[in-house]
Amino acid sequence: MEESKRFAKATWQIMEQLLEVESLDEALAGSLNTILRELNSEIGVIWLLDEKTNSLLPLFYSGPADISGISIENGVGIEGAVTKSGKSVIIEDAETDPRFEGTVFDDHDVQTRTMLCVALNDLTKTIGCVQIINKRDHSPYDREELRLCERMASLAAITIAEKGLLVGEAEEREVLISLQNVVKEFAVPGRVSRILKGINLNIYKGEFLVVLGESGCGKSTMMNIIGGMDYLTDGKLLVEGVDYSHPTDAELTLYRRNYIGFIFQSYNLMPNLSALDNVRFIAELCRDPMPPEEALARVGLGNKGGSFPSQMSGGQQQRVAIARALVKRPKLILADEPTAALDYETSIEVLSAIEEAVKKENTTVVMITHNPEIGKMADRIVKLKNGRVFSIKHNAAPLKATELEW
Repeated sequence: MEESKRFAKATWQIMEQLLEVESLDEALAGSLNTILRELNSEIGVIWLLDEKTNSLLPLFYSGPADISGISIENGVGIEGAVTKSGKSVIIEDAETDPRFEGTVFDDHDVQTRTMLCVALNDLTKTIGCVQIINKRDHSPYDREELRLCERMASLAAITIAEKGLLVGEAEEREVLISLQNVVKEFAVPGRVSRILKGINLNIYKGEFLVVLGESGCGKSTMMNIIGGMDYLTDGKLLVEGVDYSHPTDAELTLYRRNYIGFIFQSYNLMPNLSALDNVRFIAELCRDPMPPEEALARVGLGNKGGSFPSQMSGGQQQRVAIARALVKRPKLILADEPTAALDYETSIEVLSAIEEAVKKENTTVVMITHNPEIGKMADRIVKLKNGRVFSIKHNAAPLKATELEW
């Protein structure tokens, strides 16, 4: 009975904040903090749905980590599932609950134990959700606490609808590559293995995009489909609006040759050719190439044209590989773990060369890496988990390669 009285009082406090405070931002933030205080919880987030991109954005959050700039695809994770269904969820034990796939706080040394997630339902639709994570005393959430959170969410959703709140990116950017519900399956003995389970991702012109994720999450498979080295099973791949979902072999060859520059972890240089001839060989295969000498100069190897791979360090070989990608004047460079075999100082040299390619040529770069520190120099960080895009983070102020530390 005492708890019911306390929650009733909290409900009135939330009503007063939402209805009487002139600033909607202040009212929502105050309501979230009231819930966290009453439920003795560590983390709270109000997620709002951006209908244009069908993604959830963190409007307000309180906790140990900065998640500004992160977005989650609607329908992915507990937050997305609640927003898509409009139905509340209680996670009593995150370790054993099969619905739990992690949160955006996982990368900030936060272990989710318990969770409440309730939908922001206005009078006509679901516009987001409220997520409350981890009671400080480690006890599970109960139904009474869920109802308090639902009352807060209902009041917040109606207030948002009445006062109006725009979410989403103000800047319109030109899409280079669009993956729409892309599925990739492989036949294995006795069954079909689904590696990509519905990838939705736009890659914009002139951006540096870093893709993170554990081994087996689908990073390389997605990269191979974007690069025309593998076929998707279902969904769509659009390149500047042109459908490449089911291209012919001839179309794929021209696409790889004229559109994509590749940088691999193992360099893939031809050992019997000099650095300049390695670059020249690629230039002769494509239309309107950059002069090979200029491509080598762009990566700081103008004086190494006559050297063979065996006479060069790993970092120098990788920079030749970058020059080989640049010489094609590609619209898109795909880099698969380009620093994995290099030490820190050499990695910074290679990343600086890639950074210059983005800046001077306005080339789009998509890089797979296991090193989250590299993500700090990207415009956006895409995290894959279990074959789907789990989250996307926008970097408001990307670092330079020389500012990275690991």
